[in-house]
Amino acid sequence: MSQQANIPGNELSPLGERLRFRRQQLKLTLKEVALGSGLSVGFISQIERGITSPSLSSLVSVARVLRMEVGEFLAQPKPDGPVTRHDERPVYAVSPNSLTYERLSTSFAGSVLRSVIIHEPPGHRSEPIAHEGEEMFYVLEGSVTVEVAGERNVLEAGDSLHFQSTKIHSSWNHKDTPATILWVGTMDVFGEKDRNPEEDDA
Repeated sequence: MSQQANIPGNELSPLGERLRFRRQQLKLTLKEVALGSGLSVGFISQIERGITSPSLSSLVSVARVLRMEVGEFLAQPKPDGPVTRHDERPVYAVSPNSLTYERLSTSFAGSVLRSVIIHEPPGHRSEPIAHEGEEMFYVLEGSVTVEVAGERNVLEAGDSLHFQSTKIHSSWNHKDTPATILWVGTMDVFGEKDRNPEEDDA
C-alpha cells in the first residue's frame, strides 16, 4: 500500500506542483527520482515545471519512487465488468494537451494483463523509459515510430510490436494526423496490483 501524503490542493493543483511537493516532502533529489523511475533528470524537471506531461507508464514509475499510488495523482475509470462498449468508454488524460486513453481491461484475482487504447496527437514524442514486464503496440489508425533499445520500427495501421519493457523504449507520432494504438502490457498502470478488486464494490 502507498504512504499517504499531505499534498496541498490535491487534484486541483497542477500535476507538476504535486509531484514536486511530494519529492521535496521525501527529501529526494531530481536525480534520485530519475534513477528510480528510469527517466531522465531533465524530463522529471520539465514535468515539475509544467513544461511537459508524462505518459501513463511514466507517471506510474514516478509515483512508485514517491511511494504513492498513481491513483493519488490521476483518477482513472474503473470498468463495470469484463466487457467494454465502444461508445461508452470514458476518455481521460494525465494532463491537458497530452495523450488520451480509453481503458479496456478489467481487474480480477490473478490478472496480469492491462490494456488501453492510446490516442496520440500529431508530432507527439514519448519520453524514453525502461520498466518491468513486457508490452505490445498494435496500431489501429495512423502511423507511429517505436524505438526499442536503439532500433527504430515504423508501424502502420495493422502492424504490431511486442517487446520486453526492460529495454529503453519510446514512441513518436511522426505524421501530421492523430494515431490510435492498442497497448497491452503487464505493468500495473492502473495501480490495482495490491488491491482486491472486490474492495471497489464494498
